Amino acid sequence: MGELFNLIFVNPLINALVAIYLLLDMINLPYALGFSIIVLTAVIRLVMWPFTAKQLEVTKKMQAVSPELSKLKEKHKGDAKRLQQETMLLYQKHGVNPFGGCLPTLIQFLLFPALYSVFQTFVGGNKPEIMEKFNSVLYIDVLKLHELQDPTFFGLPLGQSPGQLFSLMPLVLLIPLLTALLQFAQSKMMFPAQIAPQTSNGKGKEPDFQTVFQKQIVYIIPVTIGFAAYNFPIGLSLYWNTFSVFAMIQQYKISGLGGLRPMIDRFTGNKKV
Repeated sequence: MGELFNLIFVNPLINALVAIYLLLDMINLPYALGFSIIVLTAVIRLVMWPFTAKQLEVTKKMQAVSPELSKLKEKHKGDAKRLQQETMLLYQKHGVNPFGGCLPTLIQFLLFPALYSVFQTFVGGNKPEIMEKFNSVLYIDVLKLHELQDPTFFGLPLGQSPGQLFSLMPLVLLIPLLTALLQFAQSKMMFPAQIAPQTSNGKGKEPDFQTVFQKQIVYIIPVTIGFAAYNFPIGLSLYWNTFSVFAMIQQYKISGLGGLRPMIDRFTGNKKV
């Protein structure tokens, strides 16, 4: 299975990355190694754009019917069969296919370990074993690598982690902080702005499990990703941050700022939500 995975995912990504790197190096672009990671990430994100858009549209529809779904759960509590029937009718009424967004998730699930493997190897420098590994899977001889020029990005060694560099360059801590911040903004945008639920007498109602879970996950994921970025090579953070920026752009074009809107309004002094 490992060989098949490499054949389908890892090897094509290596060829694409090397081709982009050689092209950027040929035009004497500074920091070609880092920019090749950015370009490949952007290309992958653009190829996946239609599929991700479908996923975001499904998510938006699911969020729109969420209040009605909550009412059905309350109305048919204890009757699982009736709840399932009414739920399917609700989805049909609003044209929602809850499985319509599965493909992009599956593609990303398969791509991430492949990209991780490629980038982790690519930023490792001019070690003979790295050159040999890359050259052994290249499709054409013209792509053969002899060395990687300047394995840094604006002075930062792509193969080292912020944790390794912190004692010499304390400001490198900004990289995992930026990674966590971008992930937080992306996570906030995925969920609609929360409005406190009200009971019939106008008093606040206890939030349900889904609401509590969403609030927690918005903070847990960025902290986890930020900690990972502190320990992973900077080249991987470069990929992750580029991916996050494109994800935020697409999220904004399809469903706006979502839960990030109230925070921006508070920061800018805009009272409107």
